[in-house]
Amino acid sequence: MTLVPVTLVLGGARSGKSRHAESLVESQPGPCLYLATAEAGDAEMAERIRHHQARRGPRWQTLEEPLDLCGALAGLARPGAAVLVDCLTLWLSNLLGAERDVAAERAKLIDSLPALAGPVVFVSNEVGLGIHPANALARRFVDEAGRLNQEVAAAAQRVVYLVAGLPTHLKNEQQGSENAA
Repeated sequence: MTLVPVTLVLGGARSGKSRHAESLVESQPGPCLYLATAEAGDAEMAERIRHHQARRGPRWQTLEEPLDLCGALAGLARPGAAVLVDCLTLWLSNLLGAERDVAAERAKLIDSLPALAGPVVFVSNEVGLGIHPANALARRFVDEAGRLNQEVAAAAQRVVYLVAGLPTHLKNEQQGSENAA
C-alpha cells in the first residue's frame, strides 16, 4: 500500500489509533519518522510515552516538537520517508497552554499540507462524542479540536476512524492512478 500525501487517523482514548497509524507508516519503505507533540508533564504521561516508544522498532526516528508543528513537518516530510504526527489534540493543548492564536496556527497547518514533500499520518482524538464540558476551557478545547479535526479531514486524502481497534475508512481518495486503499 502506498501512503497518500495526508492521512488522518481519528479515535477515542485507547481506540487503537496510534497503533494503526504506526502500521500505516511502517508499511512504507525507508525511515519511519515520529513527530511527538506530547511533553511528559507528570509520571503517568512519562509512562505513556515510554509505552509508545517501546512498541516502535529501530526503524523509527523520534523528534519532539510541542508547538512548531509546521516548522518540524517542513523539515521532516520528504520523499522516501513517512512521518507520523502523534497527536494533533496534544498539539492543540500545548497551543492553548502557551496562549497561542489557535485559529492562526490551525490555518498555518492546513495551508502547509499541500506543500509537504512526503506522506504524513496525523493522529487525533475524537472528543465530540462525550458529555458537554463543564468549564469554559474544556468547552473551548472541544470546540477547537472539532474545528481542527474537520479542517485536517477536509484537506486529507484519507481519513480513518478507529473504534475498539477496528478501522473504519471515512475518506479514501486516490492519488493519480494509484489505488490509495
